[in-house]
Amino acid sequence: MAQIARSIARALQVNDDLAEAISLAHDLGHTPFGHAGEDTLAALMAPYGGFDHNAQALRIVTLLERHYAAFDGLNLTWETLEGIAKHNGPVSGPLPYALADYNARHDLELDTHAGAEAQAAAIADDIAYNNHDLHDGLRAGLFTDEEIAALPIVGACFSEVDRRYPGLERKRRRHEALRRVFGAMVGDVIATSRARLAEAAPGDVAALRALGAPVIRFSPALWQDLQAIRAFLFTRMYRAPAVNAMRAMVNEVMRDLFPIYLDAPEHLPEEWRADVARAADRTALARLVSDYIAGMTDRFALQSHARLTGKTGYSREGV
Repeated sequence: MAQIARSIARALQVNDDLAEAISLAHDLGHTPFGHAGEDTLAALMAPYGGFDHNAQALRIVTLLERHYAAFDGLNLTWETLEGIAKHNGPVSGPLPYALADYNARHDLELDTHAGAEAQAAAIADDIAYNNHDLHDGLRAGLFTDEEIAALPIVGACFSEVDRRYPGLERKRRRHEALRRVFGAMVGDVIATSRARLAEAAPGDVAALRALGAPVIRFSPALWQDLQAIRAFLFTRMYRAPAVNAMRAMVNEVMRDLFPIYLDAPEHLPEEWRADVARAADRTALARLVSDYIAGMTDRFALQSHARLTGKTGYSREGV
């Protein structure tokens, strides 16, 4: 994602360092088990102000990283923090506490679109995960090369590879086709965004934020094709029986861990004890527990679950 965002930003002559920084930071707040874990933790945290991985990423880089004598966090620029908070667009409605707390101290102008660099990071994320999900689904055997070759964009890329390299070995054929899918998406974003920027002609970044719509976008035709790819992935991958079974396992692991740490915070590591002692009430303690669980890797969450519950047989490979 960071490489794509930097390439798009450089082609559009905006700050590629900023686009890369936002990209590298944007998913720091993800829980173990990705979006499935986040959905469960958000439900568990609903009584305590909610949970959102973008808000959690902001909490990490402004508070939870504690390496410097003079301040908590990483001392990032306003533009980087803005991009982390709202790279997916303006933030409205009830705010997760982590975002509300920081925004009250340092206004990130949540009601506007972010700068071009954050928009580049957001669309780079779309490009990266759609391509990786096609790769991952093929490797997992959830669908075949022939099935995805029937999809828009993908089919044309397979056809080009077959025309240029007839009889190519299957693994190379797949790689060549999917890297062309990648290139088609990046090229479309650059061409479309150049045209939109030229038409809008914002005089500065404030004018760009005030346009009311993102300028870094896919063309309408490619966006429509991308929806067909996403619909295929939703049915064949995100809701595949094996994935649903894993989702149920993740739900159980997270639902077991949260109340254990909340009711018995002595299970938290020693370096967290000072924060526990300062927690003013159950809400503050729940937010510490959320910070701790959200920072786990998949493997560590499973190990902690086995140690604290005595339940065995859980793994990332299946149930």
